[in-house]
Amino acid sequence: MSGHSKWSQIKRKKEKTDQARGRVFGKLIREITIAARAGGGDPDGNPRLRAAIQTAKANAMPAANIERAIKKGTGGSEGSGYEEFTYEGYAPGGVALMVDVLTDNRNRTTSDVRHILSRAGGNLGESGCVSFLFTERGSIQVDRKVSDEEALLEIAAEAGAIDVNTEGEDVYEVLTEPGQLHQVARYLEQRSIPHHDVRQIQVPTTTVVLNRESASKLLKLLDLLDEHDDVQSVWANFDIPDEVMASLTSAA
Repeated sequence: MSGHSKWSQIKRKKEKTDQARGRVFGKLIREITIAARAGGGDPDGNPRLRAAIQTAKANAMPAANIERAIKKGTGGSEGSGYEEFTYEGYAPGGVALMVDVLTDNRNRTTSDVRHILSRAGGNLGESGCVSFLFTERGSIQVDRKVSDEEALLEIAAEAGAIDVNTEGEDVYEVLTEPGQLHQVARYLEQRSIPHHDVRQIQVPTTTVVLNRESASKLLKLLDLLDEHDDVQSVWANFDIPDEVMASLTSAA
């Protein structure tokens, strides 16, 4: 998780720009629309929608945008042509990749993702080629400034969480079994622990340590994938040593 944690920190800093925020809003609106279409417009009875709304609010999305996205989803026609699926493949340095997408044109998205990977020295693989290298978990983000680490560890254990990742500079990550994600999130809410980014994630079981050249190529690839409108999440089993990451960020 260390490599992914570091990339997530870089992403959060980049997402503060207006252009990046607009892209994030677009992806969140799509997720809210699909969640409402699949499970209805009531967040109390639709955990996926509830999680999407929490994440949207954490990213300062206006309430009017959220309401419009819900209405699109419950209206029937909007979002009805979207499909969700996951690509698997490899990045520079032998890093395994899983790319979650939400698209209304599978052929276009497949072509785009293949092109992005090939340009960066990676390749698209067959279904199942790398998924065995990851374990599904539930993830809940808690800002460091709103919770004491010791208190959060105790409350998370009471809630049934399996671990708390404290590596992040700005956030703690509460990890759960996939089926316990929303139960743990509700418990945190009941204990007045503000949280966001409630979602299912893929945690690598092994990691690939990268040198500076491979790390630079990988981070550029991750940025390109993240910038694609149809890409919702990217998971990778890399680890970038602190000194390598420091040299890359100072040169950026």
